[in-house]
Amino acid sequence: MNDQHDHGALGDTEYAEFMELAADEGFDLEDVEGAIEEAGHGPLPVLAVVGRPNVGKSTLVNRFIGRREAVVEDKPGVTRDRVTYEAEWAGRRFKVVDTGGWEQDVLGIDASVAAQAEFAIEAADAVVFVVDATVGATDTDEAVVKLLRRAGKPVVLAANKVDGPSAEADAAMLWSLGLGEPFPVSALHGRGTGDLLDEVLEALPDAPAQTFGTAVGGPRRIALIGRPNVGKSSLLNKVAGEERVVVNEMAGTTRDPVDELIELGGTTWKFVDTAGIRKKVHLQEGADYYASLRTAAAVEKAEVAVVLIDTSESISVQDQRIITMAVEAGRALVIAYNKWDTLDEERRYYLEREIETEMQQVSWAPRVNVSAATGRHMEKLVPAIETALEGWETRVPTGRLNAFLGELVSAHPHPIRGGKQPRILFGTQAGTKPPRFVLFASGFLEHGYRRFVERRLREEFGFEGTPIHISVRVREKRSKKK
Repeated sequence: MNDQHDHGALGDTEYAEFMELAADEGFDLEDVEGAIEEAGHGPLPVLAVVGRPNVGKSTLVNRFIGRREAVVEDKPGVTRDRVTYEAEWAGRRFKVVDTGGWEQDVLGIDASVAAQAEFAIEAADAVVFVVDATVGATDTDEAVVKLLRRAGKPVVLAANKVDGPSAEADAAMLWSLGLGEPFPVSALHGRGTGDLLDEVLEALPDAPAQTFGTAVGGPRRIALIGRPNVGKSSLLNKVAGEERVVVNEMAGTTRDPVDELIELGGTTWKFVDTAGIRKKVHLQEGADYYASLRTAAAVEKAEVAVVLIDTSESISVQDQRIITMAVEAGRALVIAYNKWDTLDEERRYYLEREIETEMQQVSWAPRVNVSAATGRHMEKLVPAIETALEGWETRVPTGRLNAFLGELVSAHPHPIRGGKQPRILFGTQAGTKPPRFVLFASGFLEHGYRRFVERRLREEFGFEGTPIHISVRVREKRSKKK
């Protein structure tokens, strides 16, 4: 890390003024600095943890993220909503993709592990390959090694279940895999995980490989996501159909994804393809799992997610899960309701009610009613995407934000709790893509009030089509001479 602190999106003068304000209010300046840095970070590099079932991947992921979040289930094939977690080590933050949660051998264990590893590796900047040192390298492990070689991503080899010196010899046997030094760890007891993480930081780039935004002048990246069979491919074909200028068949490392470069509304966009999975997995559990991993990989690569929803059916939990995935990844969001032209009056009436109730949490996302089959209203897609990207990149200067917060707090003070009334003292927007705010308060702000603040921020400054992150720092109690 360099010496000067990262001010996030704050300019030097703005930062200096802000720190002065924080000092006046009696905040610990290191704390404030940390809060701004944390909220100001750009996209984080991605680490994938791969390996056979039962080698301890989820336990290791828990060690990495320092909390019991990656549910360690005894039941194989448990589908979880979350694929990525944020972790921090030695002051550096990164994302971890955990492939441990859904292990089912619908395709026979080899194919299943290979497919999982394939998707995870594709989304990642570096890989931790976990092998059970007590068992040694199996054929499945060898198959994964081939995949890793082909992908050419940096790999750190973790020899798990090394609980004492006697098992160190088992770990040494794994040099034979040809992936370099095996790092002996015990995910269960935490032994050796520090050394492993140091090595991971060496392997990870500072930021994800792709550079965001317009700095490079590259086309903006769109992920078209949605449940299987919702019409993503036909939408892409319709979009590309008449107006396809350049199609780059960019052969990927393992399963040639086709990122389509498509011109729409006079601009070239890159559609990160998430359509069909090459290994057609017909069993439901497996199919859902791969679909969600693919979706996660695509969302990580994109700047804006266009979620396609089939209006002929009720909005499902799966639709909401996909939306949550895009929101949690902090991507700009557009919701496209497909097959709108096929609806009768009654279904349309009920659909509007569903949208009001089920989609309330993303009411800020631009909405387009389209028909992938007929191409109806496709011209509305681009303005919606542009609006969402604009919201995603919007930054409110600190002075303006604080004027707004001041008015907000005096007009709508936080409810009194336990005889105290917490107040928002000041705040700053430390980052964009998506907009990230840090508010500094005199006491704990409850969830409802935070939501209210977010709603008012949107009313005041727009932020259409983007999630907003608000973190709150509370002033430590201590005597302060005013």
